Amino acid sequence: MKHLMKRYFDVSLIAKITTALVAGIAAGFIFGEDAAVLAPIGDLMLRLLQFIIVPLILFTLIVGVNQTTVGGLGRMGGKVFIYYLLTSAVAIVVGTSVASLFNPGTGTTLDGSESFETPENPGVTEVILNIVPDNIAVAFTEMNLLGIIFTAFAFGIALTYLRSSSSYKEMGERLYRGAEALNELTLTVMKGILQFIPFGIFAIIAEIVGSQGANTLLSLGNFILVLYVALAVQLGLYIVFLLAAKTNLGAFFREARTPMLTAFVTQSSSGTLPLTLNAARDLGLKQSLYGFSLPLGATINMDGAAIRVAVSAVFAANVVGEPLSFVAILQIVIVGTLATVGTAGVPGAGIIMIATVFAQVGLPMEAVALLTAVDVLVGMGATALNVTGDLVGTKLINKTEKAGDAAEK
Repeated sequence: MKHLMKRYFDVSLIAKITTALVAGIAAGFIFGEDAAVLAPIGDLMLRLLQFIIVPLILFTLIVGVNQTTVGGLGRMGGKVFIYYLLTSAVAIVVGTSVASLFNPGTGTTLDGSESFETPENPGVTEVILNIVPDNIAVAFTEMNLLGIIFTAFAFGIALTYLRSSSSYKEMGERLYRGAEALNELTLTVMKGILQFIPFGIFAIIAEIVGSQGANTLLSLGNFILVLYVALAVQLGLYIVFLLAAKTNLGAFFREARTPMLTAFVTQSSSGTLPLTLNAARDLGLKQSLYGFSLPLGATINMDGAAIRVAVSAVFAANVVGEPLSFVAILQIVIVGTLATVGTAGVPGAGIIMIATVFAQVGLPMEAVALLTAVDVLVGMGATALNVTGDLVGTKLINKTEKAGDAAEK
């Protein structure tokens, strides 16, 4: 038994995840809906990832803040926000363009039996207010990532002040060393959790394939195909950005593929966050940068979801036989970009974005009900792209920071 465990630990994580993915697909087709018996294993994996999120963000950011200046944090923060806003807008343009080229939904009709209740969108104002939690404990228990980021920043900056103060310097240094130790302790726990990831992925993918089957895929195959083409175009743009920044693509995707595959299976940007942070660390990126850019990206940067909104809008317009006008497309770009802000990175959140945009541009909610049939299948690809976009942005901004650091020397 000990020999088998050692052999398992010696195999690379990506090899174990790939094997689990293939085995899960096979199990899903073989056992069908009976594969649902594996659901608790997948749930346990998600719980373990969520379990480590709070200490990982908290200690990573506190330590990271103390490795740079307040001015440096502001500079990096501005770059992150601009990147996330621009790429979200570009993603919607890509989605709309690709969908307009292939026209998914043409010939599809609504039979009148579809119904969908528009979910409540928190809105930009509420999201901004939620950045500052009125109760720290609630921010942590409710997994309010923006609130956790704010808390880590506040205490991290305060610790920086203590370390630079003549009166509290010694105390500040002790606290900093304690934070560093807790950060390493968290990473050690994370290493243990990583070994369970393949089992969870096997269970989740088996359940998804077993419950969805081939019928769901065929029913809206045209829509799914167009969406994945648009996702591939956006991924191509990321590659162009990385090449322009003289990034080694092999090295980047070697580290990024684990969170990408995990996001694809779990459909959760937030749930995959521990793996995304681990990938950024292995890529050698600045802790002070990825400590806030990745948690923030898991909350507000959703390029895959933005593409999904755009393709869904064109699909709905074709279903009702009213192609989108230029003004409607422009409205989708603006509303869709804003709708990505604050949409939770959890399974099913994309439907909220779609419904929000449909309500703004007057598209039928019945079409949203039709799209829920393939929510899982499209959510998988969209989430994987969300996580990829976060890592690409962090990598690019890290490049500009290194160039700035070199220029200052």
